[in-house]
Amino acid sequence: MSTDKNQNPEQIARDKIDLMLKEAGWIVQSKNEVDLGSGRGVALREYQAETKFADYVLFVDKKPVGIIEAKKEDEGHKLTVAEDQAKEYSVAKLKYLDNDPLPFVFESTGTITRFRDTRDPKPRGRTIFWFYKPETLAEWLQKDKSLRSRLLDIPALNEAGLRPAQIKAIKNLEQSFKKNKPKALIQMATGAGKTFTAATFVYRLLEHAKAKRILFLVDTKNLGEQAEQEFMAFQPNDSNRKFTEFYNVQRLTSSYIASDSQVCISTIQRMYAILKGEELDEGAEDTNPNESTWMEQQRNKKQAIPVDYNPKVPIEQFDFIVIDECHRSIYNLWKQVLDYFDAFLIGLTATPDKRTFGFFEENVVSEYTYEESVIDGVNVPYDVYNIETEISQKGSVIKAGWYVDRRDKLTRKNRWTQEDEDTEYLKNDLDKKVVNPSQIRNIIRQYKKALETEIFPNRKDENGEYEVPKTLVFAKTDSHADDIIKIIREEFDEGDDFCKKLTYKIQEDPKSVLNRFRNSYYPRIAVTVDMIATGTDVKPLEVLLFMRDVKSVNYFEQMKGRGTRTISKDALQMVSKTANAKTHFIIVDAVGVTKSKKTDSRPLERKPTVALKDLLGAVTMGVAEEDLFLSLANRLIRLEKEITDKEKEKLLEHSKGKNLKQISKELLSAFDEDAIEEKAKPIIEAIPEQDRTPALIEQAKQTAQKTLIETAAATFNGKLNDYIEKVRIEHEQIIDSHNIDQVTKAEWDTTSVDKAKEIVKDFSEYLLANQDEIKALTIFYKQPYNRRNITFKMIKEVFDKLKMDKPTLAPDYVWAAYAQLEEVKSKQPVDELTALVSLIRRACGIDSELKPFDKTIDDNFKNWIFKQNAGKHNRFTTEQMDWLRMIKDHLINSYHIEKEDFEYTPFDSLGGIGKFYKLFGADYENLIIELNEKLVA
Repeated sequence: MSTDKNQNPEQIARDKIDLMLKEAGWIVQSKNEVDLGSGRGVALREYQAETKFADYVLFVDKKPVGIIEAKKEDEGHKLTVAEDQAKEYSVAKLKYLDNDPLPFVFESTGTITRFRDTRDPKPRGRTIFWFYKPETLAEWLQKDKSLRSRLLDIPALNEAGLRPAQIKAIKNLEQSFKKNKPKALIQMATGAGKTFTAATFVYRLLEHAKAKRILFLVDTKNLGEQAEQEFMAFQPNDSNRKFTEFYNVQRLTSSYIASDSQVCISTIQRMYAILKGEELDEGAEDTNPNESTWMEQQRNKKQAIPVDYNPKVPIEQFDFIVIDECHRSIYNLWKQVLDYFDAFLIGLTATPDKRTFGFFEENVVSEYTYEESVIDGVNVPYDVYNIETEISQKGSVIKAGWYVDRRDKLTRKNRWTQEDEDTEYLKNDLDKKVVNPSQIRNIIRQYKKALETEIFPNRKDENGEYEVPKTLVFAKTDSHADDIIKIIREEFDEGDDFCKKLTYKIQEDPKSVLNRFRNSYYPRIAVTVDMIATGTDVKPLEVLLFMRDVKSVNYFEQMKGRGTRTISKDALQMVSKTANAKTHFIIVDAVGVTKSKKTDSRPLERKPTVALKDLLGAVTMGVAEEDLFLSLANRLIRLEKEITDKEKEKLLEHSKGKNLKQISKELLSAFDEDAIEEKAKPIIEAIPEQDRTPALIEQAKQTAQKTLIETAAATFNGKLNDYIEKVRIEHEQIIDSHNIDQVTKAEWDTTSVDKAKEIVKDFSEYLLANQDEIKALTIFYKQPYNRRNITFKMIKEVFDKLKMDKPTLAPDYVWAAYAQLEEVKSKQPVDELTALVSLIRRACGIDSELKPFDKTIDDNFKNWIFKQNAGKHNRFTTEQMDWLRMIKDHLINSYHIEKEDFEYTPFDSLGGIGKFYKLFGADYENLIIELNEKLVA
């Protein structure tokens, strides 16, 4: 908007305010041209309020509802001082009107605008991006109370069906709302039910605080779909109806926001595009924009591309915004989406960093860490198994004169060639410049061996075949993933279904592969590059194999989070038949990822080299910075000289027929003064010569430049970007089949061994601490002669109390800890109670080594029979032996047998206690006592 250079600062501010009001739907009038019936909302300038004149009085439906106190722009820092003056006008009687105090009070410079609703319990001013629409103020007045007053009316939480951490988060969040704190952060470990928590408090805000609309903001399409499913399935604990029977949930797939939707789910990329009035590119929502080096550079330069007011999406569109995975993607460019709306902000994350705490003004309403969630049994812990190979650590040399394959990275076509010179490669060159199949093969081969002997040794099915636990492999690139998949299928001697790629870039629907990996027997192993973050949960996962390193601590925590989810025994056995229970997961570290240095977030002083994919992504998302366009143009000019004619031809399919030279020229022209002037000529010539003011000429140039920018940016799309990114990578990789790798280390990480010792120690200490309280433990520790009297019910009591007090001491996990520290010769019992008896016997010293209790009974039975037969060959008949074996089997499952047990299966169908008496005579009772004593000894 052009302004008269002779205008004073106050008038300039008022012109800006006029413009803002008009765009928000107000009719701005002077006091000498009053027509309150000209529209629903009228902003009347310089209206008398008692002895003074209010800068603006706002009328809705011909009734005064608010005032605006205008200040010049350079007094933005004094707006809080203007509060008293604005309040004075709001309570004054307006000329001709016997009005009540006006509830809506604004102070504005046209650049900064503050607002407060005097109906709030403790009215507190806040900065807003723009003015509200008249319809909004009318709607607010129809309600008895303001939103912040209604928040005080939220009733006590019904805690049924909620975990303690969820209860704490919701209660503290609602207290934060009641104190009118604009931002709140919920830190909750992956797997602890963040989205369920969000659905619960969203329901309460809609139901009890009568919120109009809530935005659930994500940064990937996948996360949005998952959130939609959670809301669709959510049933409030005070109703037998689903959430969606009360409220409409809309996941945004276009710029249309339904007027009757109470919950909108959107990516931040889409919301940014909606505010900019632009279409969103098809692939823009597939990955989160957090790791963009271009956006980082803008942050370093303290620049961002501003969002303008969009009347179709007013600032009051949402009362609350819930930001999922708020540790990423809400900074730099994207922060404007959150600054635009006048809404309470609620952040959800498992892994906040310093920026996250700062953004949410350190208002952390709930902290629930991964460690706490493990202690509570909400998530499972993990152990680390390290694999190192010689080439993984040191690299190698390809000698001059060797014949090698050189593989095209895009087509994967090989060409056989003789090397002219030595090529030395280091570990960081692996799978980029050089691929060594032997290095990948040795890691996979060692992983297979460790699985069967150390990691999950007891996983053979009834046919003696080893069942590989569900495994997710993290690869560096798509090409690397393909190499890994080929070798996994070969080394495990399995078909294509056994191991699949899980990535956004596969031809097969990634959701389909993900669902099969999650719910079906095959694939057993999935290899991924980009489907790493939240939203790709696979609860049956038991192993994460890292074949790529990461430097971000948050990213690493997200990757680990894929394995932490708990799953019921029955659900696990639906996809992994030989699994007992998921008590922990394993990280197999083949690249040193658990030891490499991680950063909390990127340091501010760093000036990163901007990745080409980030330049492409920024232009596609509508960023229109000169540095960006010039940088991208220069990269594309270089690329044009490097690629082949065939690749140039292929590029035209994705670029609307433009070659790289044309694309680069358009990017450069968008900020070239001569090109802008040339483009502006017809616009300027269309203006009558006498009307060609400098302001109109400048406006014509701006219009011309906008057209040039739009033309240049319109070429870019997800497919073109992906092609450019792939084609610019160094074309060939050397396939080093000469240097044979070997494993140099394959062992449990020292931290895992230390952890195992801690678990065994905790288990022993728990048993000792409870020996007087739990009857079975009293017998084990203090009355060993009474072990024959321990019953199934007593062991179940130990198990239930252990599960409640110490979920991390689950029998399966304690058994695995012992297996790391000592040689356990026998397979772990399938039954958890049987395993628990074995562990108690080991901990209290009855057994010198850990062995399954069922094997102990078996061995004791054989020894007892041998002694019975000593000197009396075949003392027992075949029928008697069958009954004795049945008693032994009963003892394995129930730990004790009494006369009454003979009236139940399997004894009752064979004659029960009567038959037993006939077979063994009057001494049968002593025989029962002896079997109890000798077999459980």
